[in-house]
Amino acid sequence: MSVDTVSLTGWGRTAPTTALRFRPRSYEEAVATVRGCGPRGSIARGHGRAHGDAAQNAGGSVLDMTALDRVRTIDARSGVVVCEAGLGLHRLAELLLPLGWFVPAAPASRRVTVGGAIGSDAHGLDQHLDGSFARHVQELELLTAGGELRTVRPGTDLFDATTGGLGLTGVILSATLRCRRVGSPWLSVDTERAVDLDDLLARLCSGDHRYRYSSAWVDLHARGRATGRAVLTRAEHVPRDALPAYARRVPLSFRPGPLPAGSALVPRALPGGGAGGAGGGLLSEVRYRAAPRYRVGELQRLGAFFQPQDGPRRWGGAPGRAGSVRYQFVVGHGREEALRRIVGRIAQRRCPASHAVLKRLGAGGPGWLSFPVPGWTLAFDLPAALPGLDRFLDGLDAEVAAAGGRVCLAKDSRLRPELLAAMYPRLAEFRELRAELDPGGAFRSDLSRRLSL
Repeated sequence: MSVDTVSLTGWGRTAPTTALRFRPRSYEEAVATVRGCGPRGSIARGHGRAHGDAAQNAGGSVLDMTALDRVRTIDARSGVVVCEAGLGLHRLAELLLPLGWFVPAAPASRRVTVGGAIGSDAHGLDQHLDGSFARHVQELELLTAGGELRTVRPGTDLFDATTGGLGLTGVILSATLRCRRVGSPWLSVDTERAVDLDDLLARLCSGDHRYRYSSAWVDLHARGRATGRAVLTRAEHVPRDALPAYARRVPLSFRPGPLPAGSALVPRALPGGGAGGAGGGLLSEVRYRAAPRYRVGELQRLGAFFQPQDGPRRWGGAPGRAGSVRYQFVVGHGREEALRRIVGRIAQRRCPASHAVLKRLGAGGPGWLSFPVPGWTLAFDLPAALPGLDRFLDGLDAEVAAAGGRVCLAKDSRLRPELLAAMYPRLAEFRELRAELDPGGAFRSDLSRRLSL
């Protein structure tokens, strides 16, 4: 097992802290690390795609789980996979697709581990139909604070605390997943422009049920009548017998391709500036005008479609040397006015927001700290060095809480703890179970200390 001292940040590159990093290669090494973690505790970490500080542990230890990435079994008839928690979803997709299966609840980045997807209860572009990642987990193996290995299944308090629990109930070592049957490596993608936020919400309400995957890029620089204008991208798997002849010859395989130029989810860049820099307004104007008003049936490979968040650094996505803050919230159906006010406040303040994505969420998962609930979720990046950023986001937090919504803890790096209980009504149950399961505080993170989890 390798050990080193490292400075770690979230994907937004904010608030670096130093920890002792262990890279266990066996369950025995993981157990030994947890038992000897010291007074500052430990936290599991995958590929570091959490935008905030959920996988950091200042002065303590961090378990880099990426060496525990083996696949134990794949049942090609049922699509049930048993794999270790450090396995990346990209690698899992590479193994599954030739067998006619695909990863459930796939998030927008390939570089997410199975354990990270469970710990954050990741919500993919299909959440409005299929729910979040936890709904596809049949069981998981959890390493608890006392060094015990426990098999945890849906319907138990420990499962509900662990899925979305950000690694604070223990270290997820492996999982059994149910996957999705697919007949080809192709998606049929429809793209359309919405002239403002109300137009976008109406299009999502009327048509989302017809598509497996749905998401919209929102121009947060547009104001006036164009406030909230967007490019909506939706897609469905294509059966092999419905493909043109050239596409049928493409083998079932998952490999990344060039990012599609018209994708509503892909940040573009202009020479001399990133998506959130001084040219952000011009960039958004160009991007919106370049998108088709209405295009249906474009064929895209799975590997190209499911990778929009892997490109930000190549496309200038983390604005400024101080990095970026990812802010994501959800408000319920019937609370659209709160969404309108927030979008309007961002536009009127001329915030250099980038990578703004709006989705319609369906039924939430069982996790006590899981983010998805039925309603509307908007996520966007702001430069961490933006003057007045903390005060501005504190105001958005209050708006979200007053509307009965919540912010996404896996993306968070600055939420005030006094708002947490209003956003997550089962917080007290989570804290009570943690105190019973881990009285010595073996599992801790910068986020857990900041929010008193």
